[in-house]
Amino acid sequence: MSFETDLTALLPRLRRFARALTRHAADADDLVQAAVERALVARSSFVEGTRLDSWMYRIMRNAWIDTARMRARAAQTFVAEEAGASVGDDGDRALEARAELDRVGRAMATLPDEQREAVALVLVEGLAYKEAAEVLDIPMGTLTSRLVRGRAALMDRLGEAA
Repeated sequence: MSFETDLTALLPRLRRFARALTRHAADADDLVQAAVERALVARSSFVEGTRLDSWMYRIMRNAWIDTARMRARAAQTFVAEEAGASVGDDGDRALEARAELDRVGRAMATLPDEQREAVALVLVEGLAYKEAAEVLDIPMGTLTSRLVRGRAALMDRLGEAA
């Protein structure tokens, strides 16, 4: 497979991770676009045989850090996602699934950034602890600690909301 084909196949996972980082669909789309642009520019630095997903998650996280720093300096405020984002869903199952997904998303949004990143990479994206630690550029023990605290906080929040 080609680099572009592999990257295209990875887009749904990148968007999911971006959503975990940004907490907003529109910001997540912008982050995915920025990460893909950076990856295409830096394509020559990708080492064949390594995991493209880990490389992309690292690029995306760095792009998000850059964005957060820029926002802090500019003191910009972004409008929240419009309430009508899920217009067109019908059927009880789809509505229930969307409500549960929203509830989990709201619970994840309350986590500190470090815990949310760890939870998103390991529990949502399925990265191994070692890979997630490399993406976040932290020791494995730090990742494990953040993951344990994040998982416990999520369980508390979701248990209270039930």
